[in-house]
Amino acid sequence: MAEVISDILSLTFMQRALIVGILVSLSAALLGVSLVLKRYSMIGDGLSHVGFCTLSIAAVMNWAPLYFSIPVVVIAAFFLLHLSENGKIKGDAATALITTSSLAVGVIITSLGSGMTTDVNNYMFGSILIMSESDVRLSVILSVAVLTLFIVFYNRILAVTFDESFAKATGIRANLYKMLLSILTALTIVLGMRMMGTLLISGLIVFPALTSMGVFKRFKAVIICSAVVSVVCFIVGIFGSYIFSTPAGASVVVANLIAFTIMRTVGAVISRRR
Repeated sequence: MAEVISDILSLTFMQRALIVGILVSLSAALLGVSLVLKRYSMIGDGLSHVGFCTLSIAAVMNWAPLYFSIPVVVIAAFFLLHLSENGKIKGDAATALITTSSLAVGVIITSLGSGMTTDVNNYMFGSILIMSESDVRLSVILSVAVLTLFIVFYNRILAVTFDESFAKATGIRANLYKMLLSILTALTIVLGMRMMGTLLISGLIVFPALTSMGVFKRFKAVIICSAVVSVVCFIVGIFGSYIFSTPAGASVVVANLIAFTIMRTVGAVISRRR
C-alpha cells in the first residue's frame, strides 16, 4: 500500500490535484455549513451551471477558462442573491431559472462551436488531468484568500447565519456578509469545477456539512468536523479514482456519500443512547 501511495504522489498531475483539491475542499466545507443552515445550498448548484456556461464559451473562444469564469460567476452570485431576496422570483425558483438557462446556453454554444468534445465532457464531470501550473497558482492564491476571509469574518458570518435580524440590530451589515458568502462560494465553485465537474462540485459544499450535522450540534464543532470530512473524503476519492480508473469527481462524491451514511448511523446510535 505504501508503494502505491508513493507512486501516486510521484505523479505531477496528482500532486497538482491534491494541492488544489485539499484547499478547495476546505473552502467548500467551511462555506457549506453556513449555506446549508441558511438554506442557500442550491445556490452552489446554480453557480456551477453558470460555470459550465462560461467554460463552454471559453472553450469555443479559446480563452483561459479560469480567468474568464471567475468574474462572470461572481457577477452571477450577486444577481442570484438579489433575485432570490428582492425579486418577484424567489428561492429555489430563482436558482432553477439560473441553472436551466445557463446549462441550455452552454450546450447551445458548445454545439455551435466545437461540439461535445472531450474538454467539455471533462468540465461537466471533472478531470484531474486538466490542471495546468498557472491554474494551480491561481487556485492556491484564491483558495487561501477564501479561507483567510472566512476566518477573519467568522464571528460576523456566524451571527448572520443563525439570526440575521439580531445581527442587523447589533449593527452588523448582514447584507454585506451575505454577499461576501456568495462571492466566496462563487470563487470556490469556479476553482473546483474543473476537477470535480460542474455537475458534481456542489457535492463538496453540501455533503460534508450534512455529514457533520448528523453528529455535532455546535457550530464550531460542525465546522471542524466538516473540514476534516471534506479533506479526507477528497483524498480517498482521488486515490480511489487513480487506483480503480474511475472519474475523479464522481469518486470524491461517492466517498462523501459513504462518510455521510456512516456518520448519520453513528449519530443515530448516539442519540438513542442519550
